[in-house]
Amino acid sequence: MKLLEGKNVIITGASRGIGKGIARVFAQHGANIAFTYSASEAPALELEEELKGMGVNAKAYKSNAASYEESEKLIADVLNDFDGTIDVLINNAGITKDNLLMRMSEADFDQVIDINLKSVFNMTKAAQRTFLKQRKGSIINMSSVVGVKGNAGQANYAASKAGMIGFTKSIALELGSRNIRCNAIAPGFIETEMTGKLDEKVVQGWRDAIPLKRGGSTEDIANACLFFASDLSSYVTGQVLNVDGGMLT
Repeated sequence: MKLLEGKNVIITGASRGIGKGIARVFAQHGANIAFTYSASEAPALELEEELKGMGVNAKAYKSNAASYEESEKLIADVLNDFDGTIDVLINNAGITKDNLLMRMSEADFDQVIDINLKSVFNMTKAAQRTFLKQRKGSIINMSSVVGVKGNAGQANYAASKAGMIGFTKSIALELGSRNIRCNAIAPGFIETEMTGKLDEKVVQGWRDAIPLKRGGSTEDIANACLFFASDLSSYVTGQVLNVDGGMLT
């Protein structure tokens, strides 16, 4: 059963990692995928071809979600390329600039807030008009367990992800009467290409501290997104789903 047959989906920051995993699972469920990348053009174009090979419409766009002007242009381009409708927006773009507060520069704080949090404002506001006109839509914001509990050395990242949760709940209240839902996902330790470069003993230590005794996969996050994007969650909005193997239990 394809849960997203014919739906048009935007995913920011999907050329690798969690975003890439979401794009693949959504395409398997029949969704057409518009996704953004910032610098990695070759992987983005490879993913575009892979998704098209699954029988759906797919297109990669180079776009900086931290810029409202570029976000507006992206929405206009996607509407033009994908039959004038957007069904799902996944705000996934994000970076880290970790350091203790005493060593964190103002520039590193500002950049993380702009890319992780302001991008969510930019994309949601830019897409809002389309959702309101359609009187339907699902917005999914990629937060983090760090946004729920905090983490030493990640004050900027934690602030951006916690802010995303507050934004999610507010937009759910604002747009719910128009049948527009807004939810957030808070991933825990997810094993991606980046974690594959870390020392195996360190990674195993993290796994051992998780009740389910393993790191999550990008597919685990994609499946949670699938729930929020599909009609399976038609009566769910303003919620934060921890996908963390029990880390915060």
